Amino acid sequence: MCRSIKTLRPPAIPEEATEEEIRAAALQYVRKVSGFRAPAAHNREVFDRAVEAVTAATAELLDSLEVRGAAAQRAG
Repeated sequence: MCRSIKTLRPPAIPEEATEEEIRAAALQYVRKVSGFRAPAAHNREVFDRAVEAVTAATAELLDSLEVRGAAAQRAG
């Protein structure tokens, strides 16, 4: 997997991931899977849709995860 994608959930990061961090991870993922750093004009729309879909799925995943002990770590 792409080594530049970092873990976006506590305790790996101290606070919730920002929209910018989530989108950056999605972009790296789509780049890795597609093999394109920047797609050609005829692939731009599908590339951008993929980034948006992965961004949304990642945000949903992070919002839904239950991390044991995370509430205690934040309170302490």
